[in-house]
Amino acid sequence: MKLIKLTRDYKCEWKSLIGEFEKNNEKLTPLSMKGNANTFEDFLIESNNNSKGINLKDGIVPSDVYFLVDDNSKYLIGAIDIRHYLNKYLLQYGGNIGYGIRASERKKGYATQMLALALEKCKEIGISRVLITCFKSNIASANTIIKNGGILENEVIEDENIKQRYWIQL
Repeated sequence: MKLIKLTRDYKCEWKSLIGEFEKNNEKLTPLSMKGNANTFEDFLIESNNNSKGINLKDGIVPSDVYFLVDDNSKYLIGAIDIRHYLNKYLLQYGGNIGYGIRASERKKGYATQMLALALEKCKEIGISRVLITCFKSNIASANTIIKNGGILENEVIEDENIKQRYWIQL
């Protein structure tokens, strides 16, 4: 397994990934797997700009979105967003990392693998301590975080939902 940034060669696979989330009436998680783009070409520009901190909207920090693929395939299993630093909102609710696996590939250990690979990317860009949050009701995500060394700091309320805040020391 590996994490990649998308190139023009992944247009069909990207549409398939987005389509599976939409078909299942699921929120795109992470949202950055599509962002505000209406086309794949717009997505490539937006994700490149986000990585470089170009034209960011208020409250948005530079980030890199990666996609999980098998070493011998172009099939996109999921996506993970690494935010370069934390602003006030991210420190309280959002964290450094958001991720999601397409419904047809869940419960196969991919999220755990993807997060482990992303933590290596965090080290590469100089992040030494990573905050990851998840809703308390999302037991699978909490287990993924814990398997990667996450230590629960506390729980906070966001929009009437309980969010758990985990730290991983790199």
